Amino acid sequence: MTVVAFVVLAIYTFSLLYITVYCLLQFNLLYHYKQEGPTVEPPALPAGAATGTSLKRSTGATTLTAYTTKQPRISGIDLAPAAPPRFPFVTVQLPIYNELYVIGRLIDAVAAFDYPRDRYEIHILDDSTDETVALVAEKVKYYRARGYQIKQIIRAERQGYKAGALRDGTQLAGGEFIAIFDADFVPEPSFLRRTIPYFTDPTVGVVQTRWEHLNEDYSLITRLQALQLNVHFTVEQVGRMNGGHLLQFNGTAGVWRRAAIDAGGGWQPDTLTEDLDLSIRSQLAGYKIRYLERVGSPAELPVEMNSFKSQQHRWMKGGAETARKMLPDVWHSELALGHKVQATAHLLASSIFLFVFLCGVFSVPLLFLFSELAQYGFSKNFFALFLAGLLSVIGIYYVANVQSVANKEKNFAKSVFKFVFLFPLFLALSMGLSLHNSVAVLQGYRGKKSPFVRTPKFNISTVRDKLKSKKYLSGKLNLITVGEGVLCVYFLFAVWGAFYLQNTTFVVFHALLALGYGAIFFFSVKHLGLAK
Repeated sequence: MTVVAFVVLAIYTFSLLYITVYCLLQFNLLYHYKQEGPTVEPPALPAGAATGTSLKRSTGATTLTAYTTKQPRISGIDLAPAAPPRFPFVTVQLPIYNELYVIGRLIDAVAAFDYPRDRYEIHILDDSTDETVALVAEKVKYYRARGYQIKQIIRAERQGYKAGALRDGTQLAGGEFIAIFDADFVPEPSFLRRTIPYFTDPTVGVVQTRWEHLNEDYSLITRLQALQLNVHFTVEQVGRMNGGHLLQFNGTAGVWRRAAIDAGGGWQPDTLTEDLDLSIRSQLAGYKIRYLERVGSPAELPVEMNSFKSQQHRWMKGGAETARKMLPDVWHSELALGHKVQATAHLLASSIFLFVFLCGVFSVPLLFLFSELAQYGFSKNFFALFLAGLLSVIGIYYVANVQSVANKEKNFAKSVFKFVFLFPLFLALSMGLSLHNSVAVLQGYRGKKSPFVRTPKFNISTVRDKLKSKKYLSGKLNLITVGEGVLCVYFLFAVWGAFYLQNTTFVVFHALLALGYGAIFFFSVKHLGLAK
């Protein structure tokens, strides 16, 4: 029994140590987030030109009007530099697959860009197999009649899924720059005007904007998703940029320099996160990514649990696949050691769920083995050393969801109250996803291939909107969901055990795990009924 006790303790402690180190590296990004980033000078204009320019449409013609280039700085991010003296040609790619409910909204938004109409084209990379094809055809016909350069591009075979569509679409793109939007986004009219000027720096290969949430207040599930995503699109992205680390193009709501795509080896379909993959390759080839925290691109969050889980599976498995593929290149590169360490933490981020899962599962037998370990002088106070990781997470999420640029205009007291209420529930949800995400991570590291499964969206923006159709939803119960129900019972037993043994060391931890697994199980089963 003593051997078993020390084996359990070793696995638990190693998992907790991994989580703590990862959290401290994240805290380092928070430190950089709070620092001033490098100053971005506005591009030079021709002699006699105004000190800055913005676009204005008047009677169908494009004119330039002056505006000031003096720019405030928040969290190291400058407002967009002045528009360049010319408007480079841009290809806007919309890679889609069966997006009946949202593609029309996206096409309308892109057509509303306040960028000279003769200086951008719209390519709808349509791999759809349903009524979406006809809907897109009608939209293309409508906008072509109004003078837009817009095409519906249909491939004979859907090879390589989204990466394959982007790879094939790049060969047809006429733009020096390529903007990409997933179907659930609704970019602002000023998107190109606010992003293209950053490419006056020839080393910038990508400009990425911050994801905003159209339906954040729809449900508790969407609020918790927003809480999590806000960390990546504030502390992580800005922190990496200010620290000179490798960043990430997020697959949508960004613009690529065509030359940076080519330098990185082009879109490759051998991972489910082709965006992260090409991001790393293009940066190792010498280009950098510019992240704009102050430029938001609204998008729709998944509103039902199984769609959310399918998105998580793709991101976690794809992250593991990309780590398996790119970590050797990172460590053989000429990056400084600190940048290599942060890049490694970035690529291994999905692995955190595996260690959360192990930590949770092994904490239960550890609870019942404390008396055995105590004979050898072991004290449960030892675990207090790992509180630094939890405090780091609290600080990071607080800054991202209360103090960030996106929250500057919101009521401070209300934001704090919302954070205090949601953060414990977020911890529970994250821990409840650890079984599901661990399976995805292990599949990624094993090299098991699976298709790119899109996340269905239904044009739901407010609490008044409802699912109008069961189309695109799956109604199958899987073993992982059953396992989540079993783990809920397992951790409820642990809560009972804490009071039975009069050892409450893990009681809050186990209660959150029971809540998280129980909620994931409940909503997964409940939302299966939507597809029936």
